[in-house]
Amino acid sequence: MTTDISALLSFKSYITLDPYNFLANWSVSSSPCSWAGVTCNTRHGRVHSLILGGMDLKGSISPQLGNLSFLVDLDLSKNNFHGQIPQDLVQLRRLRLFNLSYNDFHGQVPTWIGDLSMLEQLSFRNNSLNGFIPLSLFNLSRLETLDWNSNIIEGTIPPEIGSLKHLKNLQLSRNKLSGAIPQTISNLSSLELLWLSYNSLSGAIPNEIGDLQQLHTIYLGSNQLSSTIPTSIFNSSVRQYISLDINNYLGVCQQMCVLGFQNSNYFM
Repeated sequence: MTTDISALLSFKSYITLDPYNFLANWSVSSSPCSWAGVTCNTRHGRVHSLILGGMDLKGSISPQLGNLSFLVDLDLSKNNFHGQIPQDLVQLRRLRLFNLSYNDFHGQVPTWIGDLSMLEQLSFRNNSLNGFIPLSLFNLSRLETLDWNSNIIEGTIPPEIGSLKHLKNLQLSRNKLSGAIPQTISNLSSLELLWLSYNSLSGAIPNEIGDLQQLHTIYLGSNQLSSTIPTSIFNSSVRQYISLDINNYLGVCQQMCVLGFQNSNYFM
């Protein structure tokens, strides 16, 4: 527990603004298990989760946060953190939830992310991360949510994406991705939501997307996709929302595609 206290107090020291004094009770005079946003494991008494989302905290992340070796949930979303994501966080080998969304993190997408093999929920949405999708990402065999919307990630979507068998939510919209949508996306049999809009993706929509029977929401608009729209995309009765607008389809939807579904309240 001494290690956890030191790591948390170091984290607090890197925070330059806590406008609502959420961390006022973070003090050695009390147990960290009673500190705001901190939950401890009842069996070991070690810090299990750090949930500080939406607190308007400002600062950077202390590398010592990586010493919270029993941490399972880390949520720092909707704050004003900046700088790079410290490589020391690779030590959080028990981490299942990792959410840094809606901050101002810079630098490349961490190549070490694939070492966090227990991850199930991974969200870096709305930051300023750049570079390429690291191949190490596809070591995360338990991953269910990958949300990297609204960053500056470039390059192609690697075909290895198809190895994430448990993935339900894939969001890579509003980046600088190019190249084709890999056919291996059809291996994601658990996929429910696919957001790839506002990139520079080209080529045809893989016909095999129609085989994804759990997929209910598809956003592919504002790319450079071409060819005809595969009819297989309408095969499933679970489809609720499809956005294919502003692409270069032949014969149909050259400028705008508006599709509605009887089993849905959503229209485009």
